[in-house]
Amino acid sequence: MQSNPQRYTVTAALPYANGPVHIGHLAGVYLPADIYVRYLRAAGRDVKFICGSDEHGVPITIRAQKEGVTPQQVVDKYHAIIRDSFAEFGVSFDIYSRTSSKTHSEVASGFFKKLYEENKFIEQTSQQYFDEKADQFLADRYIVGTCPNCGNENAYGDQCEKCGSSLSPTELISPRSMLSGNQPILRETKHWYLPLDQYESWLREWIVEGHKADWKANVYGQCKSWIDQGLQPRAVTRDLDWGVPVPVAGAEGKVLYVWFDAPIGYISATKDLLPDTWETYWKDSGSKLVHFIGKDNIVFHCIIFPAMLKAHGDYILPDNVPANEFLNLEGDKISTSRNWAVWLHEYLQDFPGKADVLRYVLCANAPETKDNDFTWKDFQARNNNELVANLGNFVNRAVVLTHKFFAGKVPAVSGGLQGIDQDALAQLAEFPQRIGELIDNYRFRDALNELLNLTRVGNKYLAETEPWKLIKTDEARTGTVLHVALQIAAGLVTLMEPFLPASAAKLGEMLRVEKGSWQAAGRPDTLAAGHEIGAAALLFDKIEDATVEAQVQKLLDTKKANELANAVAEPAKEDVSFDEFGRMDLRVGTVVAAEKVAKTKKLLKLTVDTGLDQRTIVSGIAEHFIPEALVGQQVLVLLNLAPREIKGIQSQGMLLLAENADGSLQLMQPGQPVRPGSHVA
Repeated sequence: MQSNPQRYTVTAALPYANGPVHIGHLAGVYLPADIYVRYLRAAGRDVKFICGSDEHGVPITIRAQKEGVTPQQVVDKYHAIIRDSFAEFGVSFDIYSRTSSKTHSEVASGFFKKLYEENKFIEQTSQQYFDEKADQFLADRYIVGTCPNCGNENAYGDQCEKCGSSLSPTELISPRSMLSGNQPILRETKHWYLPLDQYESWLREWIVEGHKADWKANVYGQCKSWIDQGLQPRAVTRDLDWGVPVPVAGAEGKVLYVWFDAPIGYISATKDLLPDTWETYWKDSGSKLVHFIGKDNIVFHCIIFPAMLKAHGDYILPDNVPANEFLNLEGDKISTSRNWAVWLHEYLQDFPGKADVLRYVLCANAPETKDNDFTWKDFQARNNNELVANLGNFVNRAVVLTHKFFAGKVPAVSGGLQGIDQDALAQLAEFPQRIGELIDNYRFRDALNELLNLTRVGNKYLAETEPWKLIKTDEARTGTVLHVALQIAAGLVTLMEPFLPASAAKLGEMLRVEKGSWQAAGRPDTLAAGHEIGAAALLFDKIEDATVEAQVQKLLDTKKANELANAVAEPAKEDVSFDEFGRMDLRVGTVVAAEKVAKTKKLLKLTVDTGLDQRTIVSGIAEHFIPEALVGQQVLVLLNLAPREIKGIQSQGMLLLAENADGSLQLMQPGQPVRPGSHVA
């Protein structure tokens, strides 16, 4: 662990440009990274914050094929959505680049070529599925078949999403190509592999022995488990036409495997940002490299990418990889395929101006050591009880009272500071170091709680001094109290900024003070006596029950839609003979009258023109249809059903309806009007 680095290179996992980003991404990776970087900047450190879109790989090509567009069009669309979402949430990248850029292709190709020319790869020939009709080798996700473990007929070549089993394409029963639908054949293909087994002893020394004390337990444990199981060579190329072409002779139709290509995106993005000095941040021993990732990327950033950097020989290694666990949503795992997520761009539409509220809640409930759960009720409670009633309340009282009693000018200290004043300012002085040490050690949730503790100090101070009462008897003493309270508020401008940048800026405007250095945030004299502050404005406002109930309902609607989409039809009934079926007289009729049957909830009495007569049919559909709306509708009627008395009414037939998975009913009707009495053939 570097204690006094000259500079910092901080990366956040490249989001995959195959869809928008959600709260799980923000909580797990981008928010803690942004808090860390904003703090480092305030502390006067030299830091570059690097990210960009990961734009290669098979899922991109599959989405492009489904949508009838090019892979470039897919990544252009989602790159813009993701970039804009991050910007609106105040994630302060120094650059947000992309792996489809020319610079990235050059850097990734150069990286591969150096390892290739120094014989750091091994070549292996293997059998891989090939689609003869499409005339191409098939990536794992382009192959579907029956899972050997659970019988799911639509398992992918790398995983069965029904039972969760990891698979290889050759394990699938009756494999078929997603490109043509045909059964693929096995054909030989050559690829280059990074021999991770050759780096196993070095990785054991570097991680298992070298980072036992400073890496998070979940990161260290996963790495140790992988190393203990023994490492195997890993392919760095694949047969595909979307990606960085393999830059050696005889590799036509092959690209760099996305797992090899993507982390090099950090380097290429830095080169785009700093064309002349980028190497200082990646090759100088005075630079500290920190990767922020989710736990699904631990192996790539702690074992595979460091092995790549070690093989290359010119690059520094990550000092820390503070990966978070996963964030769940309302007790269920976030799932993009099931649309069980809170998408950042949708949140911004539903809660305009409240990006900081989500930042606060996600940090306060961050999955730093275990999976945590986001609920809309907790979101509301934290906003109302902590942001509004604590932080916002303290600032509002200090500013409003200053305007009310001292014409909006910071009053002078009169008669010296009393013990209670000195204690409040002494506590203020401790918070920059206290919060800073926690951020330096990647304990962002605890750091945020310390920030809230400072606002509690302010609120307690005002509650005990009661300046709104004191003004009646001692104006000078009231001025001293508000002077102290405003110094605490001024300290918050800097200390809030890593966590709540928009709110910190708003507070700075209110106090008419610029964000200062981190070390100076605890000073007792940030605001001089006589300094004129701006008008009071609410930093946060209350979120009402109806607002969060609407968000919960949106999720419930999503769950219901998923259940309907995945509903399994009931098994077929026993066969009937053709003669039995032929005896049913199915006709088209027109409803000429409809009314509820008295003293019942479910029954309607219908008069139907069958083309032969007008007859009465009693049907249990009153909870699904308005009687008046049925009049004039054409329906399908089983005409020769034996009459039956229902609630004293002779019913002469049956309507044909379909029942949805949610229990709702739909009339079976002809596609266009036909003559009543027409046979249903």
